[in-house]
Amino acid sequence: MHYAIYAPTFNDFGSPERLLELAEQAEAAGYDAFFIWDHLILSPGRPFAILDATVMLGALARATRRMRLGAMVTPLARRRPWKFAKEMVTLDHLSDGRVICGVGLGEPAELEFGAFGEARRERAARLDEGLALFDGLVRGEQVTHRGTHYALECVQLAPAARQTPRMPVWVAACLPARAGVERAVRWDGLFPVRLPSPVCLSVRPSALEWRDWWLRPDEMAALRDAVMELRGSVDEFALVASGRVCELASDAARARVRSYAEAGANWWCEWVDEAPGSFARTLERIRRGPPR
Repeated sequence: MHYAIYAPTFNDFGSPERLLELAEQAEAAGYDAFFIWDHLILSPGRPFAILDATVMLGALARATRRMRLGAMVTPLARRRPWKFAKEMVTLDHLSDGRVICGVGLGEPAELEFGAFGEARRERAARLDEGLALFDGLVRGEQVTHRGTHYALECVQLAPAARQTPRMPVWVAACLPARAGVERAVRWDGLFPVRLPSPVCLSVRPSALEWRDWWLRPDEMAALRDAVMELRGSVDEFALVASGRVCELASDAARARVRSYAEAGANWWCEWVDEAPGSFARTLERIRRGPPR
């Protein structure tokens, strides 16, 4: 099992200095990766301070030496695939080949897309078409493409990614829909969540019950079986379980993570408590190290 920290970029963590401190402490404590959220808006009708994920990842790359880094997840449909490719390749070089690229549809769609007048119904098609372009561009290949949403003519970006043939691509899936799982198995990893229904958009993020988004071990086992059915193997594929165990006693935390490992997960992603006033206690818990 590999262990990652999954940190928000708002509330107590909406400060570059604090995210850098958290990442440095996580690396010193033995975590394998540090992921951050990638959002523009999380609360309707009022300003909500959120840091830019890509800029923040550049700073994190220089503040760490060993951990993998990335955003979980970037809604690729609201980005130009070629610009995103250039950013990720630059980040891959800046981090000496430690980038993991997390992508997904983007939730909540009503805010991340609707608030800017962008079509929500085209997200999946733009994501699939954009991923195909991204794959070729970060490898340094010459890309000619005429699709529904994008058109490129003999485009080749340099340099190519530091990692070969490119950085891993993990795809988010919002269960119970199966489309995200089917998309993820074509790439390198699956970051699954359960999408609460209905998604409440009228409350502050700190008031949401994020535990409703986390899968149970039996759901993870069913997901592993689905991946096996679609891919034929889970070798060289990241199956990411997530939740919050650092607040538990050590034995309880290890037992909880072990239940997901037995269900087939090979990554544990620890969701940082995003509530206001949580930074000091989160830092203390992270310093204890992952529940190996």
